Amino acid sequence: MSVSPEEMNKNQARTFRRFKDGKTQWRSWQDKIFKADNSYKCPEYVLSTPPCQGSCPAGEDIRGYLNIVRGVEKPVGGVSMQEYAWRRLTSANPFPSVMGRVCPAPCESGCNRNEVDDFVGINSVEHYLGEYAIKNNLKFSVPEGIQKSGKKVAIIGGGPAGLSVAYQLTLKGHSCTIFDEHELLGGMMRYGIPGFRTPRDVLDAEIQRVIDLGIEVKLNVHIGKDITLDQIKKDYDAIFMGMGAQAGRPLPIPGAEAPNVVTAMAFLRAFNDGRLQHVGKRVVVIGGGDTSIDVATVARRLGNIKSANPADRPEHIIAGQVAHDVAEVSAKEGAEVILCSRSAIEKMNASKHEVEEALAEGIEIRGGITPVSVVVGADGRATALRVAALETVGGKQVVKVGSEYDIPADLIVSAIGQAVDFTGLEGFNNGKGLISADKHYQVPGQQGIFVGGDVLRPHLLTTAIGHGRIAADSIHHYLNGEELGKRPKVDVAYFDLLRKEMEAGLSPEEYHSHSKEEIKKKEGTVKEIDLGVRGSDKAKFGVHNFENRSDKYVIPSAELFLGHFPFTPRNKRSFVTLTAEQVLGHFKERLEALDDKTVVVEAKRCMSCGLCFECDNCVIYCPQAAVFKVKKAQATTGRYVDTDYAKCVGCHICADVCPTGYIKMGMGD
Repeated sequence: MSVSPEEMNKNQARTFRRFKDGKTQWRSWQDKIFKADNSYKCPEYVLSTPPCQGSCPAGEDIRGYLNIVRGVEKPVGGVSMQEYAWRRLTSANPFPSVMGRVCPAPCESGCNRNEVDDFVGINSVEHYLGEYAIKNNLKFSVPEGIQKSGKKVAIIGGGPAGLSVAYQLTLKGHSCTIFDEHELLGGMMRYGIPGFRTPRDVLDAEIQRVIDLGIEVKLNVHIGKDITLDQIKKDYDAIFMGMGAQAGRPLPIPGAEAPNVVTAMAFLRAFNDGRLQHVGKRVVVIGGGDTSIDVATVARRLGNIKSANPADRPEHIIAGQVAHDVAEVSAKEGAEVILCSRSAIEKMNASKHEVEEALAEGIEIRGGITPVSVVVGADGRATALRVAALETVGGKQVVKVGSEYDIPADLIVSAIGQAVDFTGLEGFNNGKGLISADKHYQVPGQQGIFVGGDVLRPHLLTTAIGHGRIAADSIHHYLNGEELGKRPKVDVAYFDLLRKEMEAGLSPEEYHSHSKEEIKKKEGTVKEIDLGVRGSDKAKFGVHNFENRSDKYVIPSAELFLGHFPFTPRNKRSFVTLTAEQVLGHFKERLEALDDKTVVVEAKRCMSCGLCFECDNCVIYCPQAAVFKVKKAQATTGRYVDTDYAKCVGCHICADVCPTGYIKMGMGD
């Protein structure tokens, strides 16, 4: 059937219109690519924080060291890939071998790769780099050009927060002295985590590396008892309080004063000191977090001695009243360990894989119950823990009437929280058993006194390390007499493109602006003289067409081209799973690091969210050949491609096919 010219024109107009009346959004990215022609916008290269780093309490440059391991970012200075990546990692966290083992890895939960298949094994790569550094005896050193400031900082507590702040401040040129009330440094890394999760030779190596920077250490000293805080204020220019929360919280129920009802902190301290070598036949742990799992797995491994004398009961050893060796010579059998939690098992705060391992080792976990009282025998010792089921009424959990029952116990361990020992420092207690701080980790009304770690908020070891990093910045500004200023919205250790260009010998040139008179005199050569005024695309005084949003923006998966990434299984570390029979007396490490080849394969699964990883998609798909590779001699990580704006028509194809979301259409806004 014939069609009139008018009708044909009408149909053509309808066919080639981008949107129908009232519509302003593309139906799909395919429509956006194949039906678009041009716009007034051009590519801009925008650096954003990846969600792994945004989720890391220590603020590690995770994307950075993964790109180094995979080979995208090349080492400089003749160092190995492993050392270069390790130094990038430890700019925020000086304990990668420890954290690679025990951190529950919130970074992996935040990983955008979860939208494709499975998260990147960030902890595995961290573990590998930490092991490489120990085996190859890598050391920290103060950067060249850093002069001693002459300022002295007292650090109260040698745990992860205190060691972190001492490390960072020493690198900035300040002298640090750590005061710790224990015989050894490490805090919760040593006294709160069992050695089969954190091998002591590994912990000692990573702590010693920090101390070797020249940090003074005074052990067996309790500030507030052995030395007054007033004396510390006189002798030091600033103070960091990171003494942790190593006192446990007792059960707030009748009968909890029985001698064989102890706190998790006291239990783990006795075990890690080497004093506690057996437990009773029946052990009941109350909690639900990682600490309660640690207590339960330790109790299961220690087992029970059939012929133990009353003087060898575990509560005596935990209280430090006796030191026995009967467990060394007596036959042991497995202890019956029950862990009670108010939460359902699937909703416990403990890491999922730790819960699964505890169950495999023969530990019984009962969720949805709460302790009501401790049943005490005629001798004053606890014989059972009375519990009751919980039910939800009006949005609140309440005890279900008539649901009480007793769980027989020879030892009851409370793992319901931690507390701070404020002896001699009572004035810092904020009424909640902790110390308050502002956004700079400075104690309100106490100029020059800063705080971090569990004493501020009991959380992860990695969180304490992050507190130390940020507090060190604040202390550094304070010692220099500078305003503390505002902290960035996304407060992490960013990838620094300017630093990378300086490493590659591509430092920006000095900017020089000419007066109008100078320009008039040199008319005809203005572009050569004053590129900063008359166009800057050829200028060398700045990074062309680049914006850094890292301090305020975490890039979501919706801004990536996920279709670029095929399904690739995660490369998992070997883990020794023990049965209920095998676990008795087993105190060897169960986790093995990835090998040299596998760690590179795993790092390649990283999608480099928010930073170019040199895939060439933008160069290949640009219909105008406007996007091009930067000359090798001028290229660095993050400056792999550039745009010729004489050719660019703003079709935004480069942005649509960029897997990492590094290209944004923004020029001309």
